[in-house]
Amino acid sequence: MYFCPFKCFNMNMKYTKAQVDLMNEIRMLWEQHGFWTREAIMSIVLELPNEEVIVQRLLKNPKDFGRALRPLYGDFIAARFSELLTDHLTIAAELVKASKAGDDKTAADAERRWYANADEIAFLLGSINPFWSQQEWRTMLHEHLGLVKAEAVAMLTQKFEDGIRIFDEIERQALEMADVMSMGIIKQFNLS
Repeated sequence: MYFCPFKCFNMNMKYTKAQVDLMNEIRMLWEQHGFWTREAIMSIVLELPNEEVIVQRLLKNPKDFGRALRPLYGDFIAARFSELLTDHLTIAAELVKASKAGDDKTAADAERRWYANADEIAFLLGSINPFWSQQEWRTMLHEHLGLVKAEAVAMLTQKFEDGIRIFDEIERQALEMADVMSMGIIKQFNLS
């Protein structure tokens, strides 16, 4: 587990406004990632008429991440992270749609590509910040995928209470990823 308010943050340390602003922005982005992913899964599974607008909003999240990372890592890295995160979301939608349709072959292929994409994201993050471990990101992203898949399965099988419980875990885990990201940025750029 990577619950960073205790692992990453020194609770006796005073944080500057710039550090708190960064932590809040990154936490908001990861929160939105989890929330809009859930909304998209529900729209797909329940065949709601809002699927298109929900997916459009979900796909804004990678662009928002790119915007946040651009001043620190430049255009190329920001665009690459945004592209990989967009792939992450579109592959997830493919997986949910294939599972809903009972197309096990397509679902298995999408799941394989989904995990390979997570590994690419982990590699990218581990290569741009000396305070981020590729293996730690890989572990966190794989945990995230497992939770999102479990949530989708709960919705597909109409175990809605399980889906809510799993989403609570997704939210907690998203905040862990946010805290790892924030603290790495603060350390790398000596942000004060």
